[in-house]
Amino acid sequence: MGPRIGPIGEELQVPDKDTKAMVGTEDTPGGKARPNPQDLRPSVFHSIKFFVLCHSLLQLAQLMISGYLKSSISTVEKRFGLSSQTSGLLAAFNEVGNTALIVFVSYFGSRVHRPRLIGYGAILVTLAGVLMTVPHFISEPYHYDHTSPADMPQDFEASLCLPTTEAPASAPAPSNSSCSGYTEVQHLAVVGIMFTAQTLLGVGGVPIQPFGISYIDDFAHHSNSPLYLGVLFAVTMMGPGMAYGLGSLMLRLYVDIDRMPEGGISLTSKDPRWVGAWWLGFLISAGTVALAAIPYFFFPKEMPKEKRELRFRRKVLAVSDPPVSKGEDASSERSPGESPEKKDGLAQIAPDLTVIQFIKVFPRVMLRTLRHPIFLLVVLSQVCMSSMVAGMATFLPKFLERQFSVTASYANLLIGCLTIPLAIVGIVVGGILVKRLRLGPMHCGTLCLLGALFCLLLSTPLFFMGCSTHQITGINHQPGGQPGLELFPGCTETCSCPSDDFNPVCDSSARVEYLTPCHAGCASRVVHEAPDKSQVFYTNCSCVVGGGPVPAGSCDSACSHLVLPFMILVSLGAALASVTHTPSFMLILRGVKKEDKTLAVGIQFMLLRVLAWMPSPVIHGSAIDTTCVYWAQSCGRRAVCHYYDHDLLRNRFIGLQFFFKTGSLACFALILAILRQQDKEEGTKATIPNSGLQQQLLASGAKKEPEESRV
Repeated sequence: MGPRIGPIGEELQVPDKDTKAMVGTEDTPGGKARPNPQDLRPSVFHSIKFFVLCHSLLQLAQLMISGYLKSSISTVEKRFGLSSQTSGLLAAFNEVGNTALIVFVSYFGSRVHRPRLIGYGAILVTLAGVLMTVPHFISEPYHYDHTSPADMPQDFEASLCLPTTEAPASAPAPSNSSCSGYTEVQHLAVVGIMFTAQTLLGVGGVPIQPFGISYIDDFAHHSNSPLYLGVLFAVTMMGPGMAYGLGSLMLRLYVDIDRMPEGGISLTSKDPRWVGAWWLGFLISAGTVALAAIPYFFFPKEMPKEKRELRFRRKVLAVSDPPVSKGEDASSERSPGESPEKKDGLAQIAPDLTVIQFIKVFPRVMLRTLRHPIFLLVVLSQVCMSSMVAGMATFLPKFLERQFSVTASYANLLIGCLTIPLAIVGIVVGGILVKRLRLGPMHCGTLCLLGALFCLLLSTPLFFMGCSTHQITGINHQPGGQPGLELFPGCTETCSCPSDDFNPVCDSSARVEYLTPCHAGCASRVVHEAPDKSQVFYTNCSCVVGGGPVPAGSCDSACSHLVLPFMILVSLGAALASVTHTPSFMLILRGVKKEDKTLAVGIQFMLLRVLAWMPSPVIHGSAIDTTCVYWAQSCGRRAVCHYYDHDLLRNRFIGLQFFFKTGSLACFALILAILRQQDKEEGTKATIPNSGLQQQLLASGAKKEPEESRV
């Protein structure tokens, strides 16, 4: 058996044969290796700095592939006919596998070959990413015009206003009546594959963060460990931003870029029927994870502990930090180093217990930890904040597409370049304030309260930044309302319009949208070719003033100019909410007993996943579905939603965000009230012993005076 890994700061003796060469170089004066051939072999895999570099790249790639689905959620809905509730459940399944196994990973701790298990987890993440692309390859090519036969150009004449006697005989029956058992089975198989892939994605990510951070903490110099973990955290935080950036690039490409139809396509990315190459981003992300996993199979199980502090860190501390006492220095070093405990979770709870004993002990210790009022309230506030973040990360791109008529690519670009960088800045600012101002629990609670309050205030104007749904002929603008009226009643009586087709056209002069050119009474189609793209127009439209022409595609929102102010407010709110991240974490560390700190952080990690990251996307997706006014039908079942009531969508989506922010603010207010009460009780306890001590001193002085006078 190898030696037990000691706490931070202890010297580690490593008799392992993989590291004998490195030990020799450490002990030689001047750091020069002895002329032993064994010492001349490459030692890059025995360097903790190289491990930090590799782990930063791996976690960056892992978060990129985990967050990529959120950037393409509306595209996946359109491609496979999913409701927002189903797509929200799909996004949440990433957390299911992760949450189910995190306790057992923490139990094994340093008993296993951590780098190798990290590599196996990364390979599983790679396979899950590849599996997510399988539905694209096993499905039929995407037909955005369901009325055209498979061997005819899309936007076929069947979507035009033609009398029944002149309707093309080759046009198939509506899709709802031409369904087969095979079609339904294929749909279920596609959905099942994606759910399985998301579960495996979560399972593969289980060992990556806890094992990597504990490995760095064990073998880095105790003074360098916080710096390494800070670098790791900074690089990792760029992963979600890169996921949205990758989504922005991939969704500009057509979904069937690998099997384009012979006649090409006449769609633009602004067309509501456009589906981007969502699957290509998963392949790129999976390849990146696979490359980042290779070095982990060459790192040793244990390496010599780093013995020297970084020169860069010594210079920075000498210039920037004033001399502090030994106790203060230890506490300042410990607080950044405690951030890995958030990742490591339940590591080192009971290193000598068996798995069965560990499972039996865990609930009892968990209940004891949950009795701390500060801990419970902080976790509840973080659950509210994480629920807000999870819902916004999953459905904000779709909300921007619908509310402001922007493309999926542009929506992802705004989030990746504006919201996520400001959220990262908020986390960094919160950590700097706690570190530099040496904030105690009371001031940490005040900072959290102010951050949540201003975040809530910034979200209030969002309720009023949007427009109502424009008029859509033949569709109820509100659930239970009256259908939109035609400008010329009876103008489509002579047309044989398909009931389930979706090929919208817009009469921009009257701001009226029609489901198909047939519903607008259009009898002919014209394609205007251009060097960069082709635009389709429909003419001879009996329901349009002047007969047209009308362009293909939905009408643009009258509030498109508000998308940037909206995103600026959302991003500033995200930054203020992120400021509470570090101080709320410090409240947990200082609000529980020393022996319960590691367990408390692990319980916090689990509760956030179970109560926030898993249910929140489903809750937001269900709320979005209730605002739909026109569902597409596929094989008799409800598929993707084509039109929403924009006012209802805005009020319910922003209202859910407002609700979770209010809950977080209320929890921080209660935390501050409890901390003040505890301070008063401690002050009272301190004054009572002091007054009693003064009385004893006075009494003893009165007794001594007669004795002195007698002398």
